[in-house]
Amino acid sequence: MNTEKQKVLIIGANGSTGKLICNLLKSSSSYSPLAMIRKEAQKEYFEDKGIETVMGDLEKDFESAFTGVSKVIFAAGSGGSTGPEKTIAVDQDGAIKSIDFAQNHKIEKFVMLSSMGAGNPEDFEDSKMHGYLLAKHKADEHLIKSDLNYTIVRPGTLTNETGTGKIEAAQNLGKRGEISREDVAETLVEVLDSKLASIISFEMIKGQDKIREALEKLGS
Repeated sequence: MNTEKQKVLIIGANGSTGKLICNLLKSSSSYSPLAMIRKEAQKEYFEDKGIETVMGDLEKDFESAFTGVSKVIFAAGSGGSTGPEKTIAVDQDGAIKSIDFAQNHKIEKFVMLSSMGAGNPEDFEDSKMHGYLLAKHKADEHLIKSDLNYTIVRPGTLTNETGTGKIEAAQNLGKRGEISREDVAETLVEVLDSKLASIISFEMIKGQDKIREALEKLGS
């Protein structure tokens, strides 16, 4: 029996959610994390935990990071303190390049961390979030039109609270809410399963269903 772990590239590994994802994958029996980082100074955190790293800058050519990778989690974000140019460069163009590179390398599944509201950014034209949501929307649409097996996860407002392991998820929840980064990270790892929540986008907030059960309700 082949028990070799699948290598998962985490794009945005040095972010708050990215680090949580890497730590979950490090303790996984099925997956091995490959943390994509932009600066040499970021290596130490991951190496201390025994997590492999690869250099890659979303604003440059980082296709070499996909070598030997089975699946991808895109969890990168420009952050709230940057201007619109950086948002487009990272959240939109960086994500689109990632999708194209994933296709070139025949990645088995691409998991996209998006945002609630990215499915309908036109509803937020008067909001300071509009530019961010539009960038996320364009990246999500590029993934939907690709030939990849994908899951697009659109969480509500992220918090740093301890995860509960329970969520509410639907393609369109019709309401807003909060969700902990820990529960988002766990959800992103769960949907790496090629047969779970495939070719679908969904919104999520904290709820009453165990994560796996909530995802199974979405269908495959």
